Amino acid sequence: MLVLGAVLIALVSGGVGGAVGAYLERNGGIDDVELPQAGAEAEGRAPDSVAGIAASALPSVVTLHVRGSEAQGTGTGFVLDERGHILTNHHVVEPAGSNGEISVTFSGGETAKGKVVGSDIGYDLAVVKVTGVSGLKPLPLGNSDNVQVGDPVVAIGAPFDLENTVTSGIISAKERPITAGGESGGGSDVSYVDALQTDAPINPGNSGGPLVDSKARVIGINSAIRSADSGSDLESSQAGSIGLGFAIPINQGKRVAEELINTGKATHPVIGVTLDMDYAGDGARVGDKGKDGGPAVTRGGPGDQAGLKAGDVVTEVDGQRVHSGEELIVKTRAHRPGDRLELTLERDGKERKVTLVLGSADGS
Repeated sequence: MLVLGAVLIALVSGGVGGAVGAYLERNGGIDDVELPQAGAEAEGRAPDSVAGIAASALPSVVTLHVRGSEAQGTGTGFVLDERGHILTNHHVVEPAGSNGEISVTFSGGETAKGKVVGSDIGYDLAVVKVTGVSGLKPLPLGNSDNVQVGDPVVAIGAPFDLENTVTSGIISAKERPITAGGESGGGSDVSYVDALQTDAPINPGNSGGPLVDSKARVIGINSAIRSADSGSDLESSQAGSIGLGFAIPINQGKRVAEELINTGKATHPVIGVTLDMDYAGDGARVGDKGKDGGPAVTRGGPGDQAGLKAGDVVTEVDGQRVHSGEELIVKTRAHRPGDRLELTLERDGKERKVTLVLGSADGS
């Protein structure tokens, strides 16, 4: 009996010891658990990293809340100078109309009222000015002519009203002819852009925000997206990014911004012809009549002086193929009034080249 009792005690003791051992193994003894973690690091990042670019650019980026009598919206802009001029898209400020309100929020949370000093539908650009704000940091402007496909870029904005959002990607294509807004057919309410294409995610609310290069210089103004269920769209719907975003090249943006600041209006380069926007063939066809029933080629205008005639089909601009009237307008808008273009055209089944000096028209 004594032997049996000793065995029982040993078994019970062994079970208790095993349970305690398993508990200690699982919980690391009687001390509190403390997991290993990296220590504190310096906050700075390489200037050409996404974090470094964002840190440099964010203080110059603003969010615009626009409210009018019939519509409201959110967009983005960026500081052009210390005088308070901010560049954004026309379609961002359009809901304000003539009597609406524009509230400008800076990255640090400060707010100010903004006023439109100039806006242009055809370029989809606008300049807003704030007053009574000190310490403004202009965002440096780059040169969009230097951009190459594959270059890294960073987009900054307020997608879906989420301020100070940073996304990154590359330039996936250049000189993408896009039209957006209004009705097709060359109307004044259509925007024509020879755009930079990027896969950096851009969503509604990013409009007007900067697309910057690896040196935090603006190379484009984020303006349009291609959504899965529509064509190029100036963010009129709530569709999200599918990796096809479009930005107005900053070289064009700079010229238009300067004109809007200095005169309140932007000039548009023109060929001086009325195009047949219903032409289904390849190229841009000069119409048979003008919109007012007059001649399709304006007498004494750039096209007339270059020898263009009704029915001519323009197939190339400076050696670049154009496939439609919209593309010809886009290629024209990418230039300045006074620039010289070489047009390749077809007339009576024969190809010929003409040189044309672009005229100027008020964008109002």
